Amino acid sequence: MPNLTVTKPAEPLAPEDKPLARLADRASARLARWLARHSVDILRISLGLVFLGFAVLKYFPGVSPAEDLAVRTVETLSLGILSGYGALVATAIVETFIGLTLITGKLLRAGLLVLGGAMVGILSPLVLFFGDLFPGAPTLEAQYVLKDVVLVAAALVVTARALGARLVTDRTNSAVNGQQA
Repeated sequence: MPNLTVTKPAEPLAPEDKPLARLADRASARLARWLARHSVDILRISLGLVFLGFAVLKYFPGVSPAEDLAVRTVETLSLGILSGYGALVATAIVETFIGLTLITGKLLRAGLLVLGGAMVGILSPLVLFFGDLFPGAPTLEAQYVLKDVVLVAAALVVTARALGARLVTDRTNSAVNGQQA
């Protein structure tokens, strides 16, 4: 019987020689292209639904868990010009406008401009009422305000897109499919 000696291990098959690897690469590249095309629009609409949902609650006194905080914030920021139910309805109107512009994409830049101003108001309780929000552990209202940091980040992405920025896939992902980025 001949003696076989392995002097060098066999080289692994190249990805193009592995049908499952090729399929996974193509699927990954296709998913990346789909996400680049649609994810910011999905984020924009989702953000709009959140704003519209919170706005609707403010039209009905006693329904919004952030009602007292919203009224107090608007009263403080408006130097008392807007107070009580008027402050709540003003907040609801602003949030409704923002939500509808984000959902529909109509008047989007105007909605994003209003959103930028609203974010100052939305986050201002962290400065104006810090002691009340964090008497030790964060209160429920503090947690409500802190989650708005995520809304700010989402708004930044949507604004970048509205101002012309685009998500593109990596050229190596596109190269898998033989397409140019």
